[in-house]
Amino acid sequence: MVLVLAALLGIAGGPIRIQAQDVTPAATPPLPEVPPSAAPAEDGQWVMPAKNYASTRYSDLDEITRDNVASLQVAFTFSLGVDRGQEAAPIVIGDTMYLVTPYPNVLYALDLSRPGAPMKWKYEPKPDPASQGVACCDVVNRGAMYAEGRIHFNTLDGYAVAVDAETGPGMAGRCCAPVSPSSP
Repeated sequence: MVLVLAALLGIAGGPIRIQAQDVTPAATPPLPEVPPSAAPAEDGQWVMPAKNYASTRYSDLDEITRDNVASLQVAFTFSLGVDRGQEAAPIVIGDTMYLVTPYPNVLYALDLSRPGAPMKWKYEPKPDPASQGVACCDVVNRGAMYAEGRIHFNTLDGYAVAVDAETGPGMAGRCCAPVSPSSP
């Protein structure tokens, strides 16, 4: 079944919420093969839950060694404010860590360049509460990913959301301009 995405724009400059709808089946081109050797060189970022398109789930960074691992200490803690299962891996872009919670799918941006990693901004999408009753495996979220200046994630009620990674929702900037299907 092919899915057609209809963009629903909130207030000007707000995040895009996209709802999938059933349509008549159509031929779709096959996705390109991505061999494991296509994993990009280590750049210190973690842009998607599995690290990269090769799903290596591994970093080549070498600052933590067998010699210094015992001296590691907690740098900061952050409460998601949700008492449900947490399956979403945080992602790191530059000096910002992004976290998405289980329902109600709040997206947080934390400033890793400052002590205690204070919150830069948060986005609260307000998914439909009824979606909790039909979720199969608790109300978890599998995580966000970064592409083209935006943080992308899905809400429990079936929407895809794109939020400007720098400014967050509802602020000046490139927040959530529609991307055409032919964009790279």
